[in-house]
Amino acid sequence: MKKIYLSVIGFTFICRLSTQAQLKNTSRDTAFTRPVVSLYTPVQDSSDYDPRRLRLDEVNIVSSYYTQDGNHSPITGGIGTEKVTDFANGIELKLVWFGNNNNKNTISAALGVDHHTSASAAFVSTTGASKTGGSRIYPSFDWTIEKAHTGNSFGIGTYYSTEYNYKSFGADVHFSLKTPSKNGEFNAKLQGYFDQVTLIYPSEFVPKTTVSTTTTIVTSASGSSSSGGSSEASIPSSPRNTYTASLSYSQMINSRLQMMFLLDVVGQDGYLSLPFHRVYFTTGKDTIEHLPSSRFKLPLGFRLNYFMGDNLIIRSYYRYYTDNWGTNSNTINLEVPYKISPFFSISPFYRYYTQSAAKYFAPYGVHTVSEEYYTSNYAYSKFQSSFFGAGIRIAPPKGVLGWQNLHDMEIRYGHYSQTTGLASDVISASFSFK
Repeated sequence: MKKIYLSVIGFTFICRLSTQAQLKNTSRDTAFTRPVVSLYTPVQDSSDYDPRRLRLDEVNIVSSYYTQDGNHSPITGGIGTEKVTDFANGIELKLVWFGNNNNKNTISAALGVDHHTSASAAFVSTTGASKTGGSRIYPSFDWTIEKAHTGNSFGIGTYYSTEYNYKSFGADVHFSLKTPSKNGEFNAKLQGYFDQVTLIYPSEFVPKTTVSTTTTIVTSASGSSSSGGSSEASIPSSPRNTYTASLSYSQMINSRLQMMFLLDVVGQDGYLSLPFHRVYFTTGKDTIEHLPSSRFKLPLGFRLNYFMGDNLIIRSYYRYYTDNWGTNSNTINLEVPYKISPFFSISPFYRYYTQSAAKYFAPYGVHTVSEEYYTSNYAYSKFQSSFFGAGIRIAPPKGVLGWQNLHDMEIRYGHYSQTTGLASDVISASFSFK
């Protein structure tokens, strides 16, 4: 389920950021930073102005609905329904104050809540009761200080996410350095995620031995055990750690052209499989997914934005990805926002993606018992995909529907299709209050 959540939230917030990007602002993909090339200077219009006063600068509200279907569920070994729905809601508050030397302090506090249903989850039994849905809650906090004279910034952030089979804590340190002309900017972000994966196994791999009338011992396929009968709190968990260094450099070439280079270095260790993903051998017997305990990823990206005038922008993006599990991929993305009027714009987009299969992947019934690592999760298979849609943004000078504080509203729709047969649709609505 983790992949689905990231897809929904990644689409929603990328959509939100991309519509606000101007010639001097760029946004990155999932979990990428957005450098700001311009320098904000507060206006002190009276002797009573207090530069240290904390004020609420912006409120962003995002809601999205996601649905997908397919026939390659990893829960049933690479066959069976992949039908999933997800309803996500998030709110972000940005507070600003100006401290010593007129430096700008920004605090961003956000809270997101998802609720999902998954048809294939009914084939996993934890302690005699299957789950077909669940919720995820994920708060985050970030504090950034921007120097008034140089425009350089430094910040720290923290994140937490919890759902019934996954808990994650994260933290980051990030900074940016602008060139003397303010036309270029270097960004760096160091992140760490420390997760606990609940070891929920398919029912056939969870033998129970009755110890008393109220206690049972549940032995997992990894050999760990716990007591407590039907209590999910008694199910053991295993750690998973992810460390990321994200680097980017953006440069204004001229008044119309901007480019950006991006590099991520990602390392993972710990339990990188999911215990409720089945694998069927050529013998017909099944087992659980088994993957290496470490992984190295290297994505490289390039953005190029061109302003063709007051009404049209061309935003292009390319990314190459490789890892030590044998997967290589290429992503090409094009978005063309067009301003129909000064306050109304439409942004059609298209993304093409292709990847090679990981060396540990094989379809249902193809793996042999002699293999050390194996998965039938089609996220690791060879495939091509397309994602296309459009967004509509409204930002009238007197506010949306005459509400002055409602600065802008955007609605976006996207359709995703994969050569494996997976297809999905997502629609999101975002509101910005200033």
